[in-house]
Amino acid sequence: MPRWKELPEELDPQVREFTGQLRRLVEHSGLSPAAVADRTGYSKTSWERYLHGRLLAPQGAVLALAEATGTDAGHLLTLWELAERAWSRSEMRRDATMESIQVAQARFALGEYAPDPDRVPPAASAPSEPPSPPSAVSPSPAGRTADTGVRQLRRQLRRERMTVWVAGAAGVLLVAVGLLLLALNPSGGGGKKAAAATAPAASAPQSPPPSAPPALPAGVRCTGADCAGKDPNRMGCSGQNAVSPSRGAVGAMRIEVRYSKVCGAAWARVTGAAPGERITVGADGHSTTARTGQGGDGYTPMVTVSGDPAKVTACRTTAAGLRHCAQPAAAKGPATP
Repeated sequence: MPRWKELPEELDPQVREFTGQLRRLVEHSGLSPAAVADRTGYSKTSWERYLHGRLLAPQGAVLALAEATGTDAGHLLTLWELAERAWSRSEMRRDATMESIQVAQARFALGEYAPDPDRVPPAASAPSEPPSPPSAVSPSPAGRTADTGVRQLRRQLRRERMTVWVAGAAGVLLVAVGLLLLALNPSGGGGKKAAAATAPAASAPQSPPPSAPPALPAGVRCTGADCAGKDPNRMGCSGQNAVSPSRGAVGAMRIEVRYSKVCGAAWARVTGAAPGERITVGADGHSTTARTGQGGDGYTPMVTVSGDPAKVTACRTTAAGLRHCAQPAAAKGPATP
């Protein structure tokens, strides 16, 4: 991998940290830029922009890189969300700066042509011809443009003042209505009703507070039915939180059922297949599908699993209609990340 160029100095610290993490993932994986582009479905040019800080990588590219490098996507997405907010703030500041520059330029241009009220014409040292009637003097095009610009600016200021006045009047009216309602509501009756309502509650036995839901491990964002249809990487269910109870292989193609006990859900994962092949996972009468990417890899959203994970089905269907499914593993081995 070639040596990285220095990131731009004006880059936000959170964007800089996220870009550095992407560079470390690519370096540790040993993948070339062409291989990264092939496995993620994003072009080599796009990845060069992402890794050099010229453009923020979209969420889809981040998830694809995490899957290609076998990285837990939960922590990576946390860094991406912080970088995305910082990037948006930087763009808003740039837009505000450009707008201020344009307003200043417009006011400067109007000021160049506007008449100077402090300028007094010098007294004539010799008698001059009588001035012509006002109707005979025609203003120059520059004067007409300046007058029009000044009138428009004054109208805009008047509209802004009117808006502020209306907003203030509405606020005062709302406060007055609130005070009137408080004055009309008898406080004595309310106190009696409150006392009558609290008396039975004090005499009745209190029920125990509801038990809090079990705490999830760090990075896990769903469990049970809340995981159905969601991305396992983004919800933190993959990686060390998942095992493969069923597997299958045809040539270089590998298909497996990925099951997360802490999330109570499963999904199908395929590697080494052809692009665009269909992947299906099913459990407890529910199923969901996905397609392999340009690199031939892919995985489905999750389905909820309430019983034996070995009964979850995962199949891959080729463009010719051939179907290959995962089978329950004969012996439990070390889980793939």
